[in-house]
Amino acid sequence: MTGNIKQVNGTSGEGMSMCVAERKTVAVAWSNAVKTTKQHLMIQVGGAPLPDVLELAKHAESIKADSLLCLPELYFKPSNSEDLTEYLNMVGKAAPSTPLLYYHFPEMTNVNIHMGQCLGSLGDRIPSFVGIKFTSTNLEEVSQALNVDNGKYAIFLGSDQIMVAGMALGLNSFIPTSVNMFPELALEMLEAGKKGDFTTARKCQEKLSKAVIIISKYGTWVQTMKAAMNILTDINVGIPRAPLKALCEEQIASMKNELSHLNYKI
Repeated sequence: MTGNIKQVNGTSGEGMSMCVAERKTVAVAWSNAVKTTKQHLMIQVGGAPLPDVLELAKHAESIKADSLLCLPELYFKPSNSEDLTEYLNMVGKAAPSTPLLYYHFPEMTNVNIHMGQCLGSLGDRIPSFVGIKFTSTNLEEVSQALNVDNGKYAIFLGSDQIMVAGMALGLNSFIPTSVNMFPELALEMLEAGKKGDFTTARKCQEKLSKAVIIISKYGTWVQTMKAAMNILTDINVGIPRAPLKALCEEQIASMKNELSHLNYKI
């Protein structure tokens, strides 16, 4: 579970705003693309009614995804580790040959089951289960999750502004949205952290966090991130899908102005 990973149909990719057929189409496109890019293909299958989640899991396995990522049930939410384990077990059985990870994002899902405790109680009940994507700023929780059974599970940190703190705890895997806009800065931070040069790593984190704060203040993260990608990269990712709204011209102009003051090329 290391190396260059492409996560598909997650939060930034707005997978939860697509129908099943669209999500399959995107997954197939990326399964073809990674044959050239040589990336690990992680397909997010959750955020839909359970029959659709199981169908998406089976489809991901059929196109030889390298791993699955799955949100919890979002309406009849799991309230404890046992509920969540049973849900993930059903997903795992739908794609038994593909490694499965849980997508812990309590800010969006309102499912706030303690990941350290949940992983600690899991045992071998889900044979394909290998870890979590942890999009939260709770460092105590992620530290406990990281140390379950002597580091048994892969832990991917998804929070952009605490990457250095995560490295200090021993994390070495990250899936932050900001790398779409600032890949060199993130890579410099990670390389410094690996060398134990936390002075340099903190400086990179501070610069990245300043940019993230500017970008995110104009709306929800997906809305603002897509606008920032259009500003800062050569890739036109378009506008977010309803019910999200695109930023207005005044907001985009203001974002450009603020980012230019951080010496980013606009």
